Amino acid sequence: MDAPEKSFDRVAEEYERLRPDYPDAVLELVPLPDEATVLDVGAGTGKLTRVLARRYAHVIAVEPLDGMRAVLERVVPGVESHAGSAESVPLDDASVDGVFAGQAFHWFDHDRAIPEFARVLRPGGVLALVWNSGDESRPSPFPVAFSEYRDELHAVAMKRFEEAPSWSELVRRGPFGEVHEGAVPHDHVLDRAGAVDTLGTTSWIASRPEEERAALRARFLELLPEERSYAIPNLANVMWAVRT
Repeated sequence: MDAPEKSFDRVAEEYERLRPDYPDAVLELVPLPDEATVLDVGAGTGKLTRVLARRYAHVIAVEPLDGMRAVLERVVPGVESHAGSAESVPLDDASVDGVFAGQAFHWFDHDRAIPEFARVLRPGGVLALVWNSGDESRPSPFPVAFSEYRDELHAVAMKRFEEAPSWSELVRRGPFGEVHEGAVPHDHVLDRAGAVDTLGTTSWIASRPEEERAALRARFLELLPEERSYAIPNLANVMWAVRT
């Protein structure tokens, strides 16, 4: 099995095609002016990068995986892009007004990443963590058996994070002020194949051998027989704090 955090390169195109985007409204919750220079770290295929580029004057994307970064550079061509990581950001001290991480913060070595974010941020700049999650206040469109099987596999994979500190606690370890949180509801619409293939872009499936991934896909298709589209209720979440 591949290292989970490195397995995304093998599914970069599928990740770009199938993973949910972020609504522009999520940036309304972050106190940064439109003229800001912002960094998207762990940018992946640019799911958050393109939203940042529609709002802020200068956007810099940093992504360690070559395959993911190649997709980003193709689909968000006007953005400055660099190889690099959250633990070693290739930017000067106090060079950005905002640091964003979209669907990536849990993969970082936080003891190294948090000081790096503080280093590249100007005083008064903002660290913002953004991620999509299911909106449990609205009903799921999926059959119960499908959801239970998915959740069972996901729970096993998430055991590695069970004893990790909360994200707000991690942010407070750095030179940051009060931690704020908010969310914006939105839907992600997929057909039957897309709903199943999206699961293949998760680390807990993408990191498995090809034969095992194929078997899991077949099982999910068995549990999702309907030929129709699925409007998946999501929340675009944001957690932010100001650098002191």
